[in-house]
Amino acid sequence: MQYPSLPFRRFAATVCVLVLAACSTQEELIGGVPVSQIVEGYGVLEDGEYTLPPIPSEYLSEINQRTVVEYNGPESAGTIVVDPHAKLLYLVEEDGMARRYAIAVGAQGLRMRRPSVVRLKREWPAWTPTQNMLRREPEVYGPFAAGVEGGLANPLGSRALYLFQNGRDTHFRIHGTNDLASIGNSGSAGCIRMFNHDIIDLYERVPNGTRVVVRTKDQSVDLEGEELANRGVYLEPNIVDPDLIYGTDEEETSEAEAEEATDA
Repeated sequence: MQYPSLPFRRFAATVCVLVLAACSTQEELIGGVPVSQIVEGYGVLEDGEYTLPPIPSEYLSEINQRTVVEYNGPESAGTIVVDPHAKLLYLVEEDGMARRYAIAVGAQGLRMRRPSVVRLKREWPAWTPTQNMLRREPEVYGPFAAGVEGGLANPLGSRALYLFQNGRDTHFRIHGTNDLASIGNSGSAGCIRMFNHDIIDLYERVPNGTRVVVRTKDQSVDLEGEELANRGVYLEPNIVDPDLIYGTDEEETSEAEAEEATDA
């Protein structure tokens, strides 16, 4: 019987060591995100029948992570303060502190001016594009004119706070989003969007009747500084394949749309 030569045995042993080393360096992924890159507070989140995956760290620059900060604004504890220019939202707390969250702002959010109050709260809300959205960008929103049920693919995300003035719906919302890249930026449509993890956190802290105020550009510059008050870029709306929202089963989709039309 012939045995491998010593150089061959050494080569084979080296290859085995390299293969084992490669295997040992393959980091575990959770929801597609390497474990070492999961940011505290933004990992896998079980929420009833839904499981939110981790938010990749690339979207979580320090300013985009929720945190508790000193607050120097004039609002009283319990108030939500929206800064559409710095793309930040504050929940004012006692003793000069506040919880700060990053947001994205759509055209509707930029039009918010007067104070409002939270009158309705919804978990995993349904969504139907407004007539303005359908008229302005039919190629984007037309496929969803019949509405979208609540769920992971829904543009309103995991939670929504509905804002009212004098008992009337303003049609402004503070809600979640599945468009992670939008946070810290502005877009052509939508209200105030937050990471799903963040809107869940905020939702649990604010009751109906919570006052919501919106900063002007001058106030944002005074309180946040010129640079932060102008952060972010304008993003065009994403054109989403309806099959990703409704699924590929045409019969099931038709039945769901028929039920929604009946309910409407």
